[in-house]
Amino acid sequence: MASIAIYAAAPAKGWRPWGLLVPILGIVFVVITDLPFEVLMARLHLLDATRDDPVGLVGFLAFLVGPFGALILAVLAWVRFVERRPFSTIGLPLPGGAAFARGLLGGVCLMSALIAGIWLTGALTAGAIAPAFASLASLGGIALLLAAFIVQSSAEEVLFRGWMLSALGAKFGTIAAMIVSSLVFTLLHFERHAPLLFFLNTFLFAVFACSWSLRTGNIWGAMGWHSAWNWLLGTGFGIVVTGLDTHMPALLVKLTPVGPAWLTGGMQGSEGSIVCTVILTAGIAWNLWHRPKRRAEQSALVHT
Repeated sequence: MASIAIYAAAPAKGWRPWGLLVPILGIVFVVITDLPFEVLMARLHLLDATRDDPVGLVGFLAFLVGPFGALILAVLAWVRFVERRPFSTIGLPLPGGAAFARGLLGGVCLMSALIAGIWLTGALTAGAIAPAFASLASLGGIALLLAAFIVQSSAEEVLFRGWMLSALGAKFGTIAAMIVSSLVFTLLHFERHAPLLFFLNTFLFAVFACSWSLRTGNIWGAMGWHSAWNWLLGTGFGIVVTGLDTHMPALLVKLTPVGPAWLTGGMQGSEGSIVCTVILTAGIAWNLWHRPKRRAEQSALVHT
């Protein structure tokens, strides 16, 4: 069967799953890498018994590094040993350091724009300036969290915008691949009491990451952007990340939500704000508008 490669075009020497199996297999990857660590963390009392939230810095680091590190290894092992194709076909060409660094900068800029936008509406009040600098231990913890968020965010990009986007794109085309992979991403971030705006923004977050990857032809930049976005939100301003609190003093300025939930994001943090909706929508439009024409190797027909 002939199909179009989203990233580098290379024939798979092993077995590639049927298109309808791809989302299910992606969910299986998450479940089998998450459950063992969740059980272990619960036994070590690193998870809150009532909310399943990580406890303390050690718990948060374990939550970010353990299951997500295993997820990266599982997906890469599948690509290498089952599908038997190079990592460049899931958006990981080498070298990727420069693209990752640009992504980090983009994440800092977009998160800063999001926080500034909410603050300008009057929905955030400023408290202590850079309280994290009062303690070397806090600065060390924030540095460790940056490394941990890189692991967590990179795992999600490798799975959803790397393997799943390319696997679905090969079967159903780019648009369907973006929609389905983003829906699965949203499903796996489901929170029972979260408002609809949070789910919309989660879907837009995924589409933005897809559009970034399509624009650049790799997932390195999206990995950097995702990492900086999460890290700066959780440590720069003392605001929860997707409903999780790092419990670290703010690196830049402590901000407290005072406005309505549709502006502040409520219990889910700034990612649930209407300002986030606007920024992500504008970012998607920019990425798609500036997406270059397919290079020859991207538009080549490959046999799967």
